[in-house]
Amino acid sequence: MNMIELTDKNFNDAIDQHGLLVIDFWAEWCGPCKSFMKVLEEIAPKYPEFVFGSVNIDAEKTLAEEFQVRSIPAVMIMRDKVVLFAESGSLSASVMMKLLDEAKALDPEKLK
Repeated sequence: MNMIELTDKNFNDAIDQHGLLVIDFWAEWCGPCKSFMKVLEEIAPKYPEFVFGSVNIDAEKTLAEEFQVRSIPAVMIMRDKVVLFAESGSLSASVMMKLLDEAKALDPEKLK
């Protein structure tokens, strides 16, 4: 499965190792986060080139602060260490897949 838990300890390694990364910021007490996580679990198998990482903001306060997460769920899409998309709120599967398709199609040379 291409879903991993991200922590302060493995976060930088994950960014270094994975060219296409989706980061989901969530918390146990957040109902919309659980719904959005189901969306990610549903689409993750369709995007094997992406790694889907989850950050529990209660356990990983430093990461939440570093990325200025103010409301959850919040999702970030990164390609080659560049943040292409960052937004709070739950997204539908179709919107998420459109964003992933765009990130995948982007010419890596244009990120430099």
